[in-house]
Amino acid sequence: MTAPDMTRSTAQNAQLALMLEVSGTPKPGNVDREREYDDLKFEQFLAGAVGAFDGLSLAADGEPVGRAFERAVAGMSQQQGGNTQFGALLLTTPLVAAAGEGALTRDNAEAVVTDTTVEDAVNFYRAFEHVDVAVNDPPEGMEALDVRRGSDAAPAIRERGLTLGELMEESAVNDGIAAEWSDGFSRTFEAATGLQESDGAVSNRASALFLALLASEVDTFVVTQHDTETALEVRDRAQDVLAGDENPYELAQELVEREINPGTTADIVAGALFIALERGLSV
Repeated sequence: MTAPDMTRSTAQNAQLALMLEVSGTPKPGNVDREREYDDLKFEQFLAGAVGAFDGLSLAADGEPVGRAFERAVAGMSQQQGGNTQFGALLLTTPLVAAAGEGALTRDNAEAVVTDTTVEDAVNFYRAFEHVDVAVNDPPEGMEALDVRRGSDAAPAIRERGLTLGELMEESAVNDGIAAEWSDGFSRTFEAATGLQESDGAVSNRASALFLALLASEVDTFVVTQHDTETALEVRDRAQDVLAGDENPYELAQELVEREINPGTTADIVAGALFIALERGLSV
């Protein structure tokens, strides 16, 4: 008998990456298979990954990145937890688009960003109509471009002629995912290499990567949700975990109880998992 074809599509790899990311444990402050919040459950992340599939498929098939992202977020939102993977989808969608066009490389991913349009930016704003996303207030005088306005901001976006890539560049100083867009996804690709070179169950590799990333840089989502001081504390305590001076499971439980959620770090893990899967990481 001929062995069945076990090759996954690019969109399926992206969906699997979202599932593997949430399955890793411990991930201090984040939902995983052992910890969840009262209003945000492990099962809702799985449902979000399933719902995002159609939008991810659009990206893989060459549809505009903004439309694909908005459709992925719309599908992701069809569960009771609300925003489960907005940031992960924002990071992963252009990578899926790059993979759909050929080899998944930094050059190809950068080309996807460069080729984004004003309508991609408009669809990015529309995605905020599907879920609540924690964001900073816009600078004074830029209220017309507040992402929380959703489609109402479309005239201001079109008037200024801002592409999605340009919007990400403007946000890169304060947002880790926007910084990835603006820097050729350097941190995500480096993390993917680490996943490929490590051993063990993939979900365990993902949780180890999460801790390493958390220890290396301040998580910008923690800054947005809380403040810089809290984000620095989380980074330093992750370094203590790596040094063997703190228990990762105890830290994970404490951060959940304090509702400190290093979401940007989790998003980069999801993106890295997708790249690694596209490169042949076996699951």
